[in-house]
Amino acid sequence: MYRDKTSYSILVVEDNIGDYILVEEYLAESMLEPRIHRVLNFGQAREALISNTPTYDAILLDLSLPDKNGEPLVNEIREVAPAIPVIILTGYADVSFAVRSLALGISDYLIKDNLNPAMLHKSIVYAIERNKVLVSLRASEQRYSHLFHMSPLPMWVYDPETLAFVDVNEAAVNHYGYTFEEFMAMNVAELTKVAGTEPEDFLPCPKSSGSDSCLPVGPIRHRKKNGEIICVELQTNSFSFGNKESVIVLAVDITERLHYIQAIQQQNQRLKEIAWFQSHTVRAPLARMMGMISLIKDEVLTMEEKIEFLTPILDSAHELDQIINEIVEKTDELNL
Repeated sequence: MYRDKTSYSILVVEDNIGDYILVEEYLAESMLEPRIHRVLNFGQAREALISNTPTYDAILLDLSLPDKNGEPLVNEIREVAPAIPVIILTGYADVSFAVRSLALGISDYLIKDNLNPAMLHKSIVYAIERNKVLVSLRASEQRYSHLFHMSPLPMWVYDPETLAFVDVNEAAVNHYGYTFEEFMAMNVAELTKVAGTEPEDFLPCPKSSGSDSCLPVGPIRHRKKNGEIICVELQTNSFSFGNKESVIVLAVDITERLHYIQAIQQQNQRLKEIAWFQSHTVRAPLARMMGMISLIKDEVLTMEEKIEFLTPILDSAHELDQIINEIVEKTDELNL
């Protein structure tokens, strides 16, 4: 018979010596080198779980112990060892409690009379591997929770059916001015109760073609608690939060950026107007100067006639200088 070479460390919580010997034999038959530690009651189990380093790979738990039994026993074992898979071994087939125990976090519910080496080995291995996945998922959720709550940008999660806030990070609380409790009493549509913005502007999020990711939405206007209107760009995505379909939102305040772009556009427009107007104004004195200089170069005119052209040329030069000064003053007013 195949024997598992993995050296599992197993805590057996069993007060009945006959049942324990049977479990020990089954483990020895299916595993090459199992490390078994037996305790007789919950008190000893609690002490073993607290003091044991490294922790056990699995716990085999009898439901009827001298100092505790049933659901209270399950709850307290799970409280002491939340990261270790627990397999119940019992002599009583209680279907309703078996279902309830699984909801309490128990990995498996086995009847002693039906037990055999293969079944016990399979249950232990499956429980350990399944627990590794659950631990990894919990760690991943914890990391994402840290990223959410520690993000420097406002973020929130809302229910797409009711639009109610489900969670809000600290950055959103600080930026919008509402307390966490106030956010929880609101819905996302209330942030957009300003002229020209409607909730359907960003609900639901538009999906890019052939992708599950959502495109940025905005700019749309939000109202802070103090009444200030800001422009934001939203990055949204759907995900499962607490076994319910939800939407996570990242809000980027682009108010200052839009003001800056608007100021640049206005300045560019004014520069175009200045350039167009002054180009036409400059041409008049320049054309006069060019015409009079051309006449001065003409050998037909006498010296006296040529000297007479110097005064209007000088006047045109002064006029051109004045126009240039006006251009400089107008561009200075733009505060470039």
